[in-house]
Amino acid sequence: METLLATQEVSMATDHKSTSKHFLELWGDNTPHGPDDYLAENYINHQMPDAAGGTSTKSLSEWRDLLAQFHEAFSDVKLEILLQVQDGDYVCSRFRMTAKQTGEFEGLPATGKTSTWTGVDTGRYEDGKLVETWVDWDKYSFLEGLGLTSDGG
Repeated sequence: METLLATQEVSMATDHKSTSKHFLELWGDNTPHGPDDYLAENYINHQMPDAAGGTSTKSLSEWRDLLAQFHEAFSDVKLEILLQVQDGDYVCSRFRMTAKQTGEFEGLPATGKTSTWTGVDTGRYEDGKLVETWVDWDKYSFLEGLGLTSDGG
């Protein structure tokens, strides 16, 4: 009986890590699944910082809009999961993203440049779906790669 319970716990951990990976892959090109496969209806996203310079909290519909705007403004998106750790209903994923900016995004002018940055996404799960994420990413590296820092990148 103990072996069965241990196997079930490992299986659940694998499921949350896999879901977190697929959720982050929504930012990339040619994603086979949509947000509804991973996100609860009451999903909340916390961004720190957001591209506009502050912090933000987005509902599911606002997050969908942000994702659509990102896809319109960036191409050749590559996402690499560097590390994942799960603790109960939480999964923390460290990632590296590379993308070419081909359009305006949240007030940032199109540059035609490719940028690479890292970040950490921590997700909380209920009933197998993400209900809340906290995202902290390296905005300076993002802007520097686009040539949009005060020193010209």
